[in-house]
Amino acid sequence: MNTKLPIIVIAQFFCTSAWFAVNAVMKEILVQLNIPIANLAHLTTAVQLGFILGTLVFASLSIADRYSPSKVFFVSALLGALFNLGILIPEINFSIAFAFRVATGFFLAGIYPVGMKIAADYFQAGLGKSLGFLVGALVLGTAFPHLLKSLSLGLNWSIVLLSTSALSVIGGLCIFVLVPDGPYRKAGQGFQLNAFLSGFKIPEFRSAAIGYFGHMWELYAFWTFLPLILERYLLLHPIHHFSVSFWSFCIIATGFISCAAAGIASQKRPPRKIALLSLMVSGVCCLLTPLMVSQPSTFLLFLFLFTWGFSVVADSPMFSTLIAGSVPNTIKGSSLTIVNCIGFSITIVSIQLLRFLIGNHHSIETLLPLLAIGPIVGIATLVKGTAISK
Repeated sequence: MNTKLPIIVIAQFFCTSAWFAVNAVMKEILVQLNIPIANLAHLTTAVQLGFILGTLVFASLSIADRYSPSKVFFVSALLGALFNLGILIPEINFSIAFAFRVATGFFLAGIYPVGMKIAADYFQAGLGKSLGFLVGALVLGTAFPHLLKSLSLGLNWSIVLLSTSALSVIGGLCIFVLVPDGPYRKAGQGFQLNAFLSGFKIPEFRSAAIGYFGHMWELYAFWTFLPLILERYLLLHPIHHFSVSFWSFCIIATGFISCAAAGIASQKRPPRKIALLSLMVSGVCCLLTPLMVSQPSTFLLFLFLFTWGFSVVADSPMFSTLIAGSVPNTIKGSSLTIVNCIGFSITIVSIQLLRFLIGNHHSIETLLPLLAIGPIVGIATLVKGTAISK
């Protein structure tokens, strides 16, 4: 059974590459399609919007609980790959391109949370470890476009789309052929429209979910604005020179190590305590940003950013472990999915808030302490709540 985990992790990374990798060539896509660069942010957030819509539909219909999660993952991977290729249609306009990116995000809702459901069906004991590696795969997917850009591969943007779609198909096939439904799976009891909300009646679930929402307020905003932090540092200290894209990749990718380490540690330590420690460290990093960007030492800057990149995502698999362990098996898939839906909705709010404030001539380092709101909420909820998973 342990051989299933590497397959699930690899499949998760392959399939989520369609989510993030195209961002590395998004400007080239807009230029090639004669779409105004001003629409860059809209096209980038289209996948997020599609994912939110998809998670809402998947959760409300209890898809991952009523049907085979492995088959749901496979079909979603194929459809996600297909819509990912939609932008290759000649003379496509912005509205259609936007719709294809939304559709791609929609079917990613059948990959990321469903992948966690598949892992939960195989690993009731040591679930935190498996989810640690699974979330780590998503982290690598997030970092991947920065690596592509830093290497200056010079690939035509269509090759990137073809490659990510091919990876998605391969990942879906890996799950369908090699990872059948797990031994702990229990099918949902028919269609219940409000089943995905029933977990919020459970105090342990509610506590973990709110903590996760606080974590998401910070996480994607940090990942989104990390290149701006590095660019701002270079502007304030022109004596220094380094590759923003390469170091953005390294800092984000270190989250894979922290997720894996948190997952392994959860076999001996309660996931709630690991999540609490992670929130405390990343929350302090939010508050220290103005000081660390203004000081001249690159060693201290990178030590600070790697600490932040390590801690900001280590709690993610721990929250998923707490959530999965607090609800019955019959609603586990829907519960994980709806929490993802709300969490990713929150990421749009925090990202757009910072973008608005930056547009009003606020410097990035003075705004990032606002992200500490998320860790503070998460810490308060975990301290007060009873969400404990062994």
